[in-house]
Amino acid sequence: MNSTQAMSGNQSDSERGDQGAAGKQKVPRRTPMACQFCRGRKLKCDGRTTCANCQRRGIACIYMPVSAQKQ
Repeated sequence: MNSTQAMSGNQSDSERGDQGAAGKQKVPRRTPMACQFCRGRKLKCDGRTTCANCQRRGIACIYMPVSAQKQ
């Protein structure tokens, strides 16, 4: 009888896991790299060719990988 009780306990755990996965909220996608201006000011960069922050200020939007910046 102990083995059937353990099995029924496992089923209820997996059922709860399925409900928890369905109830999660969608996480916003992260921009892979921020432009120089946004990185320097620690602003949220939208990752477009000319990001909203640079467009609003009328400055050039330059993307450079972090590894190239340190050299």
